[in-house]
Amino acid sequence: MNVLVRPLYREDLAEADRIFRIAFGTFLALPNPAEFAGTADYIRTRWTADPSAAFGAQLNKELVGSNLATKWGSVAFFGPLTVRPEYWNKGVATRLMEPTLDLFAKWTSTHEGLFTFAHSPKHIASYQRFGFWPRFLTAIMSKPVEPARRARGLSGYAEIPEGQRAECLRACRELTDGIYEGLDLEREIRAVEAQRLGDTVLLWEAARLAAFGVCHCGPGTEAGSDSCYVKFGAARSESSFDALLEACENLAAAKRLSLLVAGVNAGRQKAFQQMMARGFRIQFQGVAMQRHNDPGYNRPDAYLIDDWR
Repeated sequence: MNVLVRPLYREDLAEADRIFRIAFGTFLALPNPAEFAGTADYIRTRWTADPSAAFGAQLNKELVGSNLATKWGSVAFFGPLTVRPEYWNKGVATRLMEPTLDLFAKWTSTHEGLFTFAHSPKHIASYQRFGFWPRFLTAIMSKPVEPARRARGLSGYAEIPEGQRAECLRACRELTDGIYEGLDLEREIRAVEAQRLGDTVLLWEAARLAAFGVCHCGPGTEAGSDSCYVKFGAARSESSFDALLEACENLAAAKRLSLLVAGVNAGRQKAFQQMMARGFRIQFQGVAMQRHNDPGYNRPDAYLIDDWR
């Protein structure tokens, strides 16, 4: 097929979102595939954060698929990569991978990956052709939100005066760089604030940032209705990680949301166990595929939340 791969444009977003829902809903055999992900929004929010990292596949002037890449400093991942079901197994996904990997090379990323279905040999084999290998499972976990208790040393990025935000972002970068060299969440923090998707909770100890969590809240975000989704969280220690989990739950309670959702790779054993001890339970799980079989920051001592969906 003569598939044209080009940038994904603003006018493509509604159709790209429809394809995303139908593709996943069809694969998961939902009664109404178009209802996949409910009121959550992955396409518009990620495109708005960085339109230059979004690609569309076009055939006969119609959009048939898309892929979105994300850069967290030295870390890069992609997804959701989705194709209209009638064009599955016809090479469209492969074509969408080509500019994505070119972009990763341009970014000079040192850790690259994706999240996919752990139970699908087809998906795993497809990405293995590009040098991505399955490692530990990634659990998407949730817990009911309990009444808020104001944590000491807690603030939100939205509360930080404009003139002090650069220093706050520097503190976040210093914390994540200590976990994995070059890891930088400035893109996500700024996107949440600019798009009003939620907030980034910040925990300070003796004027030093001890932990932070980038949270999406409610419909029109990656969380969806009645949920707070911790897209990323990082902490210096076990105690600060526990305080971070409580702070994210407090944010959810303050916004009157009933479910707190967060993903954690099973390779981060201590973080995984601490979340279970705090009442999180697994909703579903996938597998992180990492290029060159690189473990990255998936170490037992890494107190970090993310899931690359």
